[in-house]
Amino acid sequence: MRTLMTSALMLALSLTAAWGAEKGDYLTDEETDQLRDAQEASQRIEAYLSFAQVRLTQFDDYRNRPPNPDYDIPGYLDTRLDQYIRITDALKDWIEDHYDRRVDMRAGLKKVLEAGPHQLEQLRHIEESSDPYAAGYRKTLGDAIDDCSDALDGATKALSEQTKLYGELKREEKADAQSIKDRQKEEKKLSKGDQKLRKKEHENGPPTDKDED
Repeated sequence: MRTLMTSALMLALSLTAAWGAEKGDYLTDEETDQLRDAQEASQRIEAYLSFAQVRLTQFDDYRNRPPNPDYDIPGYLDTRLDQYIRITDALKDWIEDHYDRRVDMRAGLKKVLEAGPHQLEQLRHIEESSDPYAAGYRKTLGDAIDDCSDALDGATKALSEQTKLYGELKREEKADAQSIKDRQKEEKKLSKGDQKLRKKEHENGPPTDKDED
């Protein structure tokens, strides 16, 4: 019985952990609400960028504080970087999914290429500088740098492809519009010809027996 109870408890804990990861336990409740509201592709991208920047700002703030035995600052710093990575991963997944579905997110991708280099520079500055906690987060920092670089590469390629795609679609739309315009013009021309013919027939009057002879 004790074994069964222990197994059930472990299963419950694993299910709870899985549910927490699925709903995004690396986000605050407020951030989760913001994501729920940001359903448009580019809006969601901007939200992820904002959340990622918050983590870097928090990290920079705490790493410059003096050691305090009452607080686990090394653990806090590593957690902030881990959250940064998970947010960036969510951003990359969002971009990849909407790219595959050919959703126009050029505005959001441009935001990535504006904010991303600043975040990468910030991460590299942290790597090059020193603080009392660096040994505890060095590996996670390296992962964060790689993840940010990967996100920038992906956004650059996606924006390039979407610019081509929607440029081509725009040209096709213009061609279709011109075709419709030409067709309408031709139909109008034919309609005018019909009107002239009917008018001429009306002026000449109906055919007579003499006309038939």
